[in-house]
Amino acid sequence: METITFKTHVGKDGILKLEMPKQVVNQDVEITVTVTTLEPQPTDANGWPLGYFDSTYGSLADNPIERGDQGQIELRDPLI
Repeated sequence: METITFKTHVGKDGILKLEMPKQVVNQDVEITVTVTTLEPQPTDANGWPLGYFDSTYGSLADNPIERGDQGQIELRDPLI
């Protein structure tokens, strides 16, 4: 027996979608569901978690993102 924990959302229609790990494919399994309601996380006026930007701002400052060579564009026949 293996315990797998998921955090997911049940839609307005009451349907819960579970995607199982690949090691459980093509097998008969018995599923036991335990429902624990989670408290909603506080958000700002735009729906972002509180403190999100303060905790992520500057996270790439020590390792700037560089755009690599984009190669040559493929020439195609013009559309008529």
